[in-house]
Amino acid sequence: MVTPRRRSAAGRLGVLSGVLLAATMAVSGCTGSALFGGGTAGGPAGAATSSAGGGGGSGVAPSGSATSAAGGASGAAPEGSGRVRGEFPVVSVGERIRLYAEARLSTMTLEQKLASLVMVHVGGADPAPLQAYLTANQPAGLLLLGDNVPGSSVQATALTDALQQSEGLGTLVAIDEEGGIVARLAEDGYPAADTLKSEPVASTNDAFAQRAALLEATGMTVNFGIVADVTADPGSFIFERALGTEAASAADRVAAAVEAERGHVFSTLKHFPGHGATAGDSHTSIPSTPLPLEQWRSEVAPPFAAGIDAGAELVMFGHLAYTAVDARPASLSPEWHRVLREELGFEGVAVTDDLLMLEASGVPAYADRTANAIAAVAAGNDVLLYNSTVDLPPLVASLAAAVRAGTIPASRVDDAALHVLTLRRELWVQQHPAG
Repeated sequence: MVTPRRRSAAGRLGVLSGVLLAATMAVSGCTGSALFGGGTAGGPAGAATSSAGGGGGSGVAPSGSATSAAGGASGAAPEGSGRVRGEFPVVSVGERIRLYAEARLSTMTLEQKLASLVMVHVGGADPAPLQAYLTANQPAGLLLLGDNVPGSSVQATALTDALQQSEGLGTLVAIDEEGGIVARLAEDGYPAADTLKSEPVASTNDAFAQRAALLEATGMTVNFGIVADVTADPGSFIFERALGTEAASAADRVAAAVEAERGHVFSTLKHFPGHGATAGDSHTSIPSTPLPLEQWRSEVAPPFAAGIDAGAELVMFGHLAYTAVDARPASLSPEWHRVLREELGFEGVAVTDDLLMLEASGVPAYADRTANAIAAVAAGNDVLLYNSTVDLPPLVASLAAAVRAGTIPASRVDDAALHVLTLRRELWVQQHPAG
C-alpha cells in the first residue's frame, strides 16, 4: 500500500505560521528571510551584517550569525548582543500555490464551491457563448469537443485565447486528445495507442511530446488523453485505445506519455480503475467484472500507479463496476476513491467520465441526473464532467441542499474545491511566471 503524500493540516498551519512570523519579523526590522527563496544583500540567506560610525566594508557571517563594525573595526558580536536575522523555512512554489488556494477557498460560499466542481461542454466555435457560461457560472472549466475546434489550430487558438475566467486562477480548457480514433484536432496525425503499444517506449514519448506541443500551442490546458486501461482482447471496446496488452508494457508507455506532457498540458489517466477488465461499452451500459481486488492490483493497477508516479495531475473515473469491490460504478464508489488516494497515493484532481453516460446506460438506478451528481461528489470526485451544456444553478442548488442535509459532508466539498483551486492556481503560475 502506498502511503498518501498529502500534507497534514498541522503541516500546512506550520507553513502558514512561518509566513506570518516572517511578516512580523520584517515589520520589526529583521530582514533576510529565506521565506521565498531569496538571499540577503552582502550575504547568504540567514546571515546578517551591521555597521555603525561609518565603518567600511561588510562582513559575511555563517548562517545564523552576525558581524558588527564600529569606527572602522569589525568583529564578531558578543553572544546575546546585536540582532540576528531570523531563519525561516523556504516555502516552495507548490506550498505557495497551496496557501493561495486555501485562502481563496476561505472566501467562497457553498454555492460557489459547488459550481467550481463542474466542467461542461458548450457547443460551437464562437467564443462568446463559452465565455458567457464561464462568467455567469464560474465552473471548473470547459470541455472542448470537435464542434468547438472544427478548423485549423489557428482557429482553436483564437477560441481559447478569448476564454478568461478569474484573476489568479487559470481556466481549465479540457480536450480528449488521445490520437488515432479519439482526436479533436485535425492536425494531430501523431502515432496513437493502436501502433504505439507494439513500438519501443521511446516512440510513445515522442508521439505525446508532439501532441502536447500542439495542445499547448492551441491553448488547451487539460488533456483527457492518456488511456491507462489494459487489455489483450481485440474485441474489447477499449483495445485500440489502450497503450498496452499487459500491465508492465502499458505502465511503461503510460509513464512515458505523462512525462512527455509534463509542463505543457495537465495529464489525465483514464478510465480508473480500468476499462480493459470489463466487457461492454460504458457509453451505453455499466460494464462489470468480478475481478478480485488482489488480482486488480497486479494485472490492472500498474499503469495507473506508473502514471501517478510520473506526475499525472488528474485521474478520470470510469462508469465501471468491479463487483467484488463495490456493486456501484467506480465513479460513484467511495471505496474506489479510497483505493486511489490511499493505496496509489494520488493527490490530484479526480474527475468523472461524462456523467450523462450513466443516464444513457438505461439502468434505472442512474436515471436521475441530480442523484448521480450528489453521489459523485459524496464518493470523492472533485470534478463532475458533462459532455453537454448543463443549467448549473439548479444543479448547484440541489447539491447545496444535499450538503445542508448531511448527505454530502461539507468537508468533502472543501476538499474537492481545494483540489480544483490548487490545479487552477498551478496553471495560473505557469502562465504568469513573473506573477
